[in-house]
Amino acid sequence: MSDEEVIRRRLQIDGDGTGDDRRLNDLLKTFVKWCNSTDSAENSQAIHDRLLAQLAQCEFAMKKSDFSAKMMQQELKNYATISDTIETGIETAKTQIVQSKQNLVLAKKIRKNRMEYDVLARIINQQPDRKNTVKELDTLKKELDELQEKKASLERKLNTKKKDFTVLMRSIIELQNKLESVGDDSQDATDEKMVCDDDAVILTVDEAMSPVREQAKIASPEKAS
Repeated sequence: MSDEEVIRRRLQIDGDGTGDDRRLNDLLKTFVKWCNSTDSAENSQAIHDRLLAQLAQCEFAMKKSDFSAKMMQQELKNYATISDTIETGIETAKTQIVQSKQNLVLAKKIRKNRMEYDVLARIINQQPDRKNTVKELDTLKKELDELQEKKASLERKLNTKKKDFTVLMRSIIELQNKLESVGDDSQDATDEKMVCDDDAVILTVDEAMSPVREQAKIASPEKAS
């Protein structure tokens, strides 16, 4: 309601206003009437009592308004305190929400790390014990050393056989050369003697070649290998 509407309403009622304004106007009129009164003492006393009653009403209205104003001020303070408390609570809630989000992210990270740790732990548990692994590794190293030693021994034996075979082949070649020279020298002998000599030579050659053949048979598998 605007000020113009308030004034128009007061004028429409009786020209004295309403509420406290009317009460004060009535008090002022009664006081002027009492001061200008020429009535008897009884009428003056009645006006005086009425004046005191109106004054008491005005004082009561003033105290009531003052009390209402104080109450409003107190309520405003209370509302301000409540507003501050609500704002503080909102800020605290925001801080807690942010902290909760951070805790949630940290919890997810911890859970992920735990899952990865469990997977690694299962993989590690599936692997053999380190002591057994070291023991097996030492055993394999020893076996490898033994195999290398055997390989070296076999290579030495093979080299020896090769040398023996080379010497044997040289002996065979020399023996064949000697047999050829012996055959050339005995061409002028008689046929019977030649036959006898040839049989003797053949027997001698066979006897001489038999150990050679035995050595060749022994060496031939090693050469093939």
